[in-house]
Amino acid sequence: MGIKKDSKKIKQLKEKARKYSIKEGIFNSIKTSLGDSYISPFAIAINSSNSMVAMLTAMTGLVGPLSQLFSSRLMETYSRKKIILKAVFFESLIWLPFIFIALLFYKGILVTFLPFLLLFLFAVYTILYYISQPTWFSWIGDLVDEKYRGRWFSKRNLLIGFVSVVMAIIAAFFLDYFKKNNWTMFGFAILFLLALIFRLISWKTLKKQYEPKLKLKKSYYFSFWDFILEAPKNNFGKLAIFRFFFTFSTVISSSLLAVYLLRYLNFSYTIYMIIIFSGTIFSLIILGFWGKFTDKYGNYKLICIISILLPITPFLWILNESPIYLIFVPSLINGISWAGLHLAEGNFIYDNVTQQKRGLAISYYNMFWGLGVFLGAATGAILIKFLKLNTIEPIIAIFIIGGLARIIVVFFFLPKIKEIRKKRKFHGSRTFKNIILKQAGPTLYHEFHEIMSIRKYLKTK
Repeated sequence: MGIKKDSKKIKQLKEKARKYSIKEGIFNSIKTSLGDSYISPFAIAINSSNSMVAMLTAMTGLVGPLSQLFSSRLMETYSRKKIILKAVFFESLIWLPFIFIALLFYKGILVTFLPFLLLFLFAVYTILYYISQPTWFSWIGDLVDEKYRGRWFSKRNLLIGFVSVVMAIIAAFFLDYFKKNNWTMFGFAILFLLALIFRLISWKTLKKQYEPKLKLKKSYYFSFWDFILEAPKNNFGKLAIFRFFFTFSTVISSSLLAVYLLRYLNFSYTIYMIIIFSGTIFSLIILGFWGKFTDKYGNYKLICIISILLPITPFLWILNESPIYLIFVPSLINGISWAGLHLAEGNFIYDNVTQQKRGLAISYYNMFWGLGVFLGAATGAILIKFLKLNTIEPIIAIFIIGGLARIIVVFFFLPKIKEIRKKRKFHGSRTFKNIILKQAGPTLYHEFHEIMSIRKYLKTK
């Protein structure tokens, strides 16, 4: 009887923890919408060069995953909850010097030095942000059952994404108002202050979340070098290799998207954010559908579908300069594609990596991803600075190069990966016709009601 009671109690604690996780994710998403989303526009506003803006993305890819190589070992000594709480607390404090940079620029103090200071502080912020990622991935994996993992993550991402879109667009209107009155730096300072406050609220919510015990066996550890050597021989390693090359090819152009929209097309902050976050809106509509798709047909099938769509988006960004076109063509395809890819790769890792090795494996996986980000952004920064063409604008040429690189990567690396869990057979167009006709309508109806129920997760018990 005692075992049954303990099992029931743990089940209840996990259910409560999942609700807290959704709350925490919502508050963190507000921080991201008001803070992280405006780092590149802020860099442009303080007169950072195009190459410097691209290097902000490169910094994310380099120092973030490097910090995870260290943080994944912390779980040997400290609880996952303790690691995350400390990292999140200090991460939230980094928003204070960002506010200081805005005020210094407004006063005209050290103006030429501020872009470099921003790059350095963003590197520190990135380290603190990424330290907690492998630990959180391990922690949340123990709270969500395998049977409905795809649906639960799609539900959580839906609620978080909805809040992100609303807050980011409200912030854009707010910032444009301040810009019209020549108070742009004060607008950024206020947004960064709110980002700090909401990150502290998410930190407080994390403190209430139940953490299942994790005992690491001595055999769990394997070095990053071991991972590199074994990567071509196992399914998870092949996914990591694919992600490295695909990320590299993607970031060549995506690191310059803010420059393209704000400097080359000269859009306002509001138009810029509507274009960027319209992709998130489309991803919200499709998330529940993708979740059911992966649970039924597997993660690899979804990765294959997404990998057909993503290589064409760099070409679509440069075909037309109309905001309406940019919202409903490249941003739409981008949104639904990345939503599917992030969901599928997360579930794919859970399927291919044991509980003991998840934290370590995701840190190594993110290292591959981060190297791809760093090298891709560095390539974009070099090209935008040195590429000189008479027939076409350099930034347009960079988008073309990025698209061609994506096509090559998908063609060469994707066939090497396979699905390990048995799923229903996927019969191409016939399956799509069935799931669109019989499932898409009810799914979209369900997503609407999920959005309307956000207050349920915000209400304090």
